[in-house]
Amino acid sequence: MAKSDGRWGRVSQWWRRFRRDVASSLDSNLLGLPRFLGLLYGPLERRVPMGQALKEAGRYRLAPHVGWGHALGGVTHLLLLVLIATGVLLTFYYRPSATEAFPSMQYIVSDVSLGWLVRDLHVWSASLLVLVAMAHLAQVFFTAAYKPPRETNWLIGLLLLLVVLGFGATGYLLPWDQSAYWTVSRVLSVLEGMPVFGGFAAAYLRGDVIVSGATLSRFYALHVIVLPWFTLGLLVLHFSLIRKHGIAPPIDERSDSGSGLAFFPTHLLRSLIVVVLTLALLVTLATVFPRRFDPPADPYVVPDQLQSTWIVVDVSHGLIRMLGVWGFVL
Repeated sequence: MAKSDGRWGRVSQWWRRFRRDVASSLDSNLLGLPRFLGLLYGPLERRVPMGQALKEAGRYRLAPHVGWGHALGGVTHLLLLVLIATGVLLTFYYRPSATEAFPSMQYIVSDVSLGWLVRDLHVWSASLLVLVAMAHLAQVFFTAAYKPPRETNWLIGLLLLLVVLGFGATGYLLPWDQSAYWTVSRVLSVLEGMPVFGGFAAAYLRGDVIVSGATLSRFYALHVIVLPWFTLGLLVLHFSLIRKHGIAPPIDERSDSGSGLAFFPTHLLRSLIVVVLTLALLVTLATVFPRRFDPPADPYVVPDQLQSTWIVVDVSHGLIRMLGVWGFVL
């Protein structure tokens, strides 16, 4: 028995020494990633061990006015992360060519394990992201959080909304079914009628006389290469400015950032609750309301009606019918 106790004592001693060595070797700069993701607030002391820096940051207290209403930005960020994760999974099986795009999507939905869920989570996240991002911008506007010194972040938020719309517009064609093909064809025709740059933009995006495999390749490149880099750069600026200026206080009221609720565990628990509810809503929508496919794209057959899979398309169709090319701009 004494021999066993001695062995466990040596193991315990080694484990304590191992934890001490790891803690002393880790740079507190590594905590920049959880701060960027919104999992950590407060200033970080760069000269102390990570464990101590983490404890100090965990004691940070948010402003008193920070509540559940400030979760819209976090939900927007979460939906974007879901889109990235599901989009990466889809690219493992998707083939961006006019002959293989539709069969590859059918294969994902029918034969890949939980492929249907990943695809519908991607589709529903794209729709909800636009709604939540607009609600977040409306909240910022009506609470006057766009005023100096936060006007730069307001402009970055508007650019991020445009990038989100760009993601949806370029991803809409990728299933290569009838609705996607003819919706994009119509939108590009309307874009061509815009003054100054409309014709050039439509010709560049189309890449051919009609919507074809060249168009699909360009939309795919924009969707998975160009726009993600723009998004990453804008998000880095966005979160950096949030950390610099903090959360805007209520209108005509000064807020003491040191007298509110503690970030850990109170605000972090709120964030986790919002994350769970958002993911539950996404899974429910993807399961109960799956988005169906139209027949494969055929440039010689015009469908009687178009089945939309993105909420922005429905709004755009209505505006184009009422206002023509200016409806597309709006």
